[in-house]
Amino acid sequence: MNYKYPREEKLKQKNDISLLFEKGKWKTCGNLRVISYQIDASTSLSMTAQHKVGVSVSKRYFKKAVHRNRIKRLLREVYRLNKAQFLEKFGENSLTMLFYVSPTLPKNYQEIEEEFLKLLKK
Repeated sequence: MNYKYPREEKLKQKNDISLLFEKGKWKTCGNLRVISYQIDASTSLSMTAQHKVGVSVSKRYFKKAVHRNRIKRLLREVYRLNKAQFLEKFGENSLTMLFYVSPTLPKNYQEIEEEFLKLLKK
């Protein structure tokens, strides 16, 4: 399994993000929320046929960028290490964005990983 998170997998383009928020489906489990959209062949995006993933943490709950960046690093690491299960759940051709929606800072990596795995089983 390839445990990388290359530039091609990062959700950054405004067109992709707006499409995701217009047509995506939401799921929530604990402190994690995910929005996902399956791409079909007829959709003309500026991307090749592969998945893209983004992460986000609200400024509303975490005023300091240090805390937001820490949580985003943890979310990216959880995705990177559990990419195989993630692709089984959301598919090879999808746009997905992960959100951390709790006002409390996570204690450690294991806490986020548990919630991520629960979300994938849901």
